[in-house]
Amino acid sequence: MDKIEAPTDGQNVMNQADAAIFDMDGVLVDTYQAHYRSWLELASGEGLDFSEEDFAQTFGWTSREVIAKLWAGRCLSEAQIAAMDSRKEAAFRRAIQAEVPLMPGAIPLLQSLRREGFRLAVGSSAPPENVNLVLDWMNLRDLFHAVVTGADVARGKPDPQVFQLAAQRLGAPPAGCVVIEDAPAGLAAAAAAGMAGVGLVSTGRSRDVLAKADLLVDSLAELSPEVLRGVIARRSVRPPAS
Repeated sequence: MDKIEAPTDGQNVMNQADAAIFDMDGVLVDTYQAHYRSWLELASGEGLDFSEEDFAQTFGWTSREVIAKLWAGRCLSEAQIAAMDSRKEAAFRRAIQAEVPLMPGAIPLLQSLRREGFRLAVGSSAPPENVNLVLDWMNLRDLFHAVVTGADVARGKPDPQVFQLAAQRLGAPPAGCVVIEDAPAGLAAAAAAGMAGVGLVSTGRSRDVLAKADLLVDSLAELSPEVLRGVIARRSVRPPAS
């Protein structure tokens, strides 16, 4: 794939506090099928049941949280959970190297935000191996000022820690941040952090489950620096979710 140029950041001082934090799976890249197939592979190898409904209900969770919750009846040890997590994520990385569809509108949006002085971060619950593979495979890394993965935090979404750390690394106040997410857990995390939340309806998601977003869109192409600034402005006058 051709190298994607990272545009020079805007110089408008008024916009220096504006920040956009992007989830990775289902927001920057459509990894629905790769994740689902990797969960089916793990479950089959372990003699366990796993349905697409299980998959949908755990969007935004870390793999360890999914394993511990769905198969709690097996009384798995931490070592067993870690081993299953490792196998699942290895299967996912094999799947995405075959095909990782970039979400429509992702590159133009990121580039326009950079030009307008936004600070950009990835805020994902995925392990760093997955995030790094996607960012490097799709030549996205140079478009971001900061990257936060599941290894950087003690608690996954809906806990706000991943977004709080992203804002800290960007040097942006929570009230100046907007989060782009495709999962209810991610939107809950953004709200808990006192940040605006944009819900993206991507593969396997419905508008109903993302209804608590400050703005709901069907494509990244619907977003722009002006639209995101408007979302930030509206959210900043509201208190953080309790």
